[in-house]
Amino acid sequence: MISSNDFRPGVVVQLDGDLYAIVASQHVKRGRGSAYVRAKIRNLKTGAITERTFNAGERVPQAYLEHRDMQYLYREGEHFVFMDQQTYEQVTIDGALVGDGRLYLKDNTVVTVVYYEDRPIAVELPNSVDLVVTETAPGIRGDTASGGSKPATLETGAVVQVPFFVETGSLIRVDTRTGEYVERLR
Repeated sequence: MISSNDFRPGVVVQLDGDLYAIVASQHVKRGRGSAYVRAKIRNLKTGAITERTFNAGERVPQAYLEHRDMQYLYREGEHFVFMDQQTYEQVTIDGALVGDGRLYLKDNTVVTVVYYEDRPIAVELPNSVDLVVTETAPGIRGDTASGGSKPATLETGAVVQVPFFVETGSLIRVDTRTGEYVERLR
């Protein structure tokens, strides 16, 4: 159990049968009446962010999550197969847990799989991945690095906006959190 006074961003609690991560919390002391804690919480299953009020000192169950580094092996229909880096055990995870991360997964990528009570609940990709551009329109003469962008298809099938100087066959870095081009590597 954790007191609402100890809420910090990143703490995971169990409310109404679901897991919620604390996004932000604010301790409010009114002139008259009792103090309370106003917290923004994110449902780990749906991703929805809501605001909830707790009495100061109210105790709620804290959830302990286990983070395991796993290597992506291959896709099997709507499921993804990962290998635990410590035990070499293969685990099949539903595509819904991977979400939009599937656009940036390529073989042998190491990800973090989050477990709660020995059940995977989320897949966290690295902040950026390096991917090869498989198809893009040729750059137009006179275009510069600051001139604009064009769509490019990557080796995983994802489409990102890249500067005009990026060509087919270029290796680029993509931010997996936003899906945006970061830099050209070669």
